[in-house]
Amino acid sequence: MTPVRVAAAAWAVERPGSLVAWQERLAARLGEAAAAGARLAVVPEYASLELVGLAPGGDVRAQLDALQACLADYLDTHAELARRLDMYLLAGTFPERDPDGRLRNRARLFGPGGGAGAVTKRQLTRFERRWELAPGDDARVFATDLGPVGVAICYDAEFPLIVRRQVDAGARIVLVPSCTDTLAGYWRVRIAAQARALENQCFAVHASTVGDAPWCAAVDENHGAAGCFAPPDTGFPADGVVAVGAIDAPGWVLAELDQSRIEAVRRTGQVASHLDWDLPRHLAGPVEVVPVV
Repeated sequence: MTPVRVAAAAWAVERPGSLVAWQERLAARLGEAAAAGARLAVVPEYASLELVGLAPGGDVRAQLDALQACLADYLDTHAELARRLDMYLLAGTFPERDPDGRLRNRARLFGPGGGAGAVTKRQLTRFERRWELAPGDDARVFATDLGPVGVAICYDAEFPLIVRRQVDAGARIVLVPSCTDTLAGYWRVRIAAQARALENQCFAVHASTVGDAPWCAAVDENHGAAGCFAPPDTGFPADGVVAVGAIDAPGWVLAELDQSRIEAVRRTGQVASHLDWDLPRHLAGPVEVVPVV
């Protein structure tokens, strides 16, 4: 099994001067990842909201409504870049208005052939509920030439069973695109990504937004870092950190992910956390409250 070179972005949110300027910047950034040998590039949650800078100001709901006019160009641009650069590309999530009239936060993984698969965020934050977003209910793993790939969008990564279902469906690499406006938020998602890598004996690839965007009501402040994480076990770093960037420093974090080492650690690691999941037994019986005085 050939190692996969991945690039995870700490994406600086910037206001574009035009759609063409946005396309050129996206192409330049992704070109850097491709030139570094990345076969998979991960852009964070809500990177699409840069495009609200093309519309007049307003509150979050008005900006999300205006953003819908950009969706077709957004998808076409990512599909074309994935083809041109011959890479898999997780685009920044886009809050899409569905036929039922509800907005849903959706990620798409584009392939080098120009095809794409979509997955919707299942667990919404307080802020997203205030924006009147609706949760998704699709559970998907993407079959790629790199192997099965899962996606847990930001807060989704903090819920173990969402990721576990993807791992049970074959994912050895789980992508975690996030958008967090505080360092505490960043650390919640990062700790979750590392915990999912530990308990499932898989890789977790975390991409994050960084920088200030006062013109965008939804992502006006962003803190985070990009990183790639593995189980802290035989054949991997003792802390599970394969690669990580500096806090709030824009750029790509690159890592070689050897999935054969995942198979090895599952067979002969110091622990067998992937194998030892036993939900019927772990959840069996009531929890007793025993007084101790």
